Amino acid sequence: MINYKHLHYFMQVAKLGGVARASEQLHLSSQTISGQIQLLEEALGSALLAKSGRGLVLTEAGRLVLGYAQEIFSTGAELEAAVRGHPKRGHTLEFRIGVAEVVPKSLACRLIEPAMLLPQPVRIVCREWKLDTLLAELALHRIDLVISDAPIPPAISVRAYRHRLGASGVSFFAAPAVFERCTGAFPGCLDGAPMLMPGEDSVLGQRLRTWFQANALEPRIVGEFDDSALAKAFGRRGAGIFVGPSVLAREIESQFNVKTLGLAFDLVEEFFAISVQRRVTHPCIVAITQAARNELFAGPVAARRTRTTGRLPS
Repeated sequence: MINYKHLHYFMQVAKLGGVARASEQLHLSSQTISGQIQLLEEALGSALLAKSGRGLVLTEAGRLVLGYAQEIFSTGAELEAAVRGHPKRGHTLEFRIGVAEVVPKSLACRLIEPAMLLPQPVRIVCREWKLDTLLAELALHRIDLVISDAPIPPAISVRAYRHRLGASGVSFFAAPAVFERCTGAFPGCLDGAPMLMPGEDSVLGQRLRTWFQANALEPRIVGEFDDSALAKAFGRRGAGIFVGPSVLAREIESQFNVKTLGLAFDLVEEFFAISVQRRVTHPCIVAITQAARNELFAGPVAARRTRTTGRLPS
């Protein structure tokens, strides 16, 4: 049988580009790693690495073995997560979740809540960071799931899988005083109006800027926020117009005492769950994905609403 420790050493050398770097990463001597890889080559009957100048390159057999190795250790990570998340009678299930900081807090709460309603006691450990930091934590198995408004960025090399939760239209909200000053039909009423924008690095921020250009709109940007909750707080105080998921429109209106100016029905915000599990088995992740798809995002992306004379139709 293949010695999987030897296979792991080989995969690290291939990924890091040399024995010396793998030695630092694995805290082993270069001689030990080279000897273990040699044993693997003897077991497989093929050379996996070849010298090229002062470095090493993969042979054709090495590229084949690397592909299998990545699949094997990815499956192992799935196994570990599945066993850790398997319900144990009489035990509290700890569920560690990361939420990308651009995801609205109220939406994150709605998404996570089904995990807390399982028959088994669940203890939620929630972290909020930038997506790249959360994906690094996921790769190290320090968290079980990441909720994001974007899939895994191509520049980030993480062995993980995205599970689309759903999509929502984007609505524009304003405090009563700002609402009354916005005259004309939506979306024309946004032209020149004070706007509280999502951060330019966020997916929504980029899409919103593109949408403004496509509709020949030039709102007056008075603030830019990575934290959507802070943008809503300023919006409630009349600093400007802010955006939010249309699926939460009524909740946002009630919580922040604002009115809906209109819905950009051609501007869609998507949400994803990212895990090391290709086949979701963790009961908390199953609860989250099923509730999101069957309840929160079950209807149309959003119904079209228009603004014609300063107020939405009742």
